Amino acid sequence: MKNEVRGEPRQLLLHPYPKRGTAKSPDRVGFPPRPRKGKEEDANEEALDALTRMNEVTARIQELGEALIDPTNLWSNLANAWDRAEREEDPRMAEIVRQAGELIPVLKAFRERIRRVLRRHRELTSLDRVQEMDQGSMRWLSRQPGRTIAERAGANQRILAVVRHEDFDTLENRVAHSYLHLAGDVGREWLREHPRAQSSKRFQSVASFVKLCKTIATDLADMGIARATTDITPNYVLMENQTYRLIREAWEALLKREKALDELWAWQAQTWTDFSVLAIVLALHDLPDAELIAQAPISFREEAVNGVWFDQERPIAVFWLKNIGRVVEVMARPEKPGTLLTLSRAHVALRISSPFDDSAFAHRVAVWTPHALSRLPTQESATNAVSRLAELRRVPGQTELIRHGLVLMPGHHEPDAASAEKDGAFAEAIAFDAVGSSLAHGREAIRGFLHRDIWGAT
Repeated sequence: MKNEVRGEPRQLLLHPYPKRGTAKSPDRVGFPPRPRKGKEEDANEEALDALTRMNEVTARIQELGEALIDPTNLWSNLANAWDRAEREEDPRMAEIVRQAGELIPVLKAFRERIRRVLRRHRELTSLDRVQEMDQGSMRWLSRQPGRTIAERAGANQRILAVVRHEDFDTLENRVAHSYLHLAGDVGREWLREHPRAQSSKRFQSVASFVKLCKTIATDLADMGIARATTDITPNYVLMENQTYRLIREAWEALLKREKALDELWAWQAQTWTDFSVLAIVLALHDLPDAELIAQAPISFREEAVNGVWFDQERPIAVFWLKNIGRVVEVMARPEKPGTLLTLSRAHVALRISSPFDDSAFAHRVAVWTPHALSRLPTQESATNAVSRLAELRRVPGQTELIRHGLVLMPGHHEPDAASAEKDGAFAEAIAFDAVGSSLAHGREAIRGFLHRDIWGAT
């Protein structure tokens, strides 16, 4: 976030988490690396918990992409999706869930008709079973002692001849083998993240899919089929055969997801900010007297860029609060944040104004969205926020004030809320998560904050 303060340029920079535990410029050390597929037992508990939380937050944001199918009911549809997320027995949709529903019949068809090739080898073969000889076997025969073929065959009556053997170790089968192992690892991770959803259809579907993948992968290993590397060039079978093409496309989708996870891991703080913005918009949407009067176009990406899943104009949404006569704009990463918001170091703000009073200046509520891999203290966060608000009130020459503040931070599945007041300003810190009762607690706490006196004199 860029701006000028008293004529001097200011930048608020966010540095990503190190992908491998350490990084420089600035120095970042002691961070857990992202757990790798199939090596979860080597990862520490902190990293596994962080990966689970990251996937949960990502799932809530991806539900925005699904809700955008019907833009006129965007926020209602997103609210319904988050309501379902509060019930942990209704687990999140994911690529592996989709594949479990679509590829089980494909894998069963693959197992019944695994492609094979006949490869030619030279072997000592009984005379009565010889069907083919090539130049090499003819040269071998010519070097054997004897005048007739029977004499040259020796006492065992065997000569070097060309034989054909079935071979399953083809490129397309290697791709299938690699896919089965990757799908099994991704599926087990998804099951581990949803222990309370064992009675759901999605959980049972993924569990059956993982079991099938393991069974077929064992069969392929017994056939001597190796695994393909990720840089292979698809052959004709992988491109044109329907069964193998679907397996290849599913493999590439999971590989793409695995590559994207590194970026998501590094930029979790950005993703958390997007999640917090959506939580605020939904809380405003839930207010009984709130009317959505403007909504910015939202462009949802197939892949996150530096942790950001969607682009939108500023503000992302504008609400009219009829009962108190206020217009509230939700500003996320504003292009021109102004002096006070720059000094506050908040990436999000609510801009509140009164259309009936031309002499009244708009004011803002700063929203901080800190993210850390360890849990942040809620009371200390609220106290620090209100102290920063008190400092901002002493900045001279400002017409648009920041009156109150809200801190939204990960709860590490221990939801909590705390508040602090100082010099007529108050700040509230809410720790919550993106699933289950912790999500429900956070959404209710944000709605409670919006019912406080943050709107200015009426």
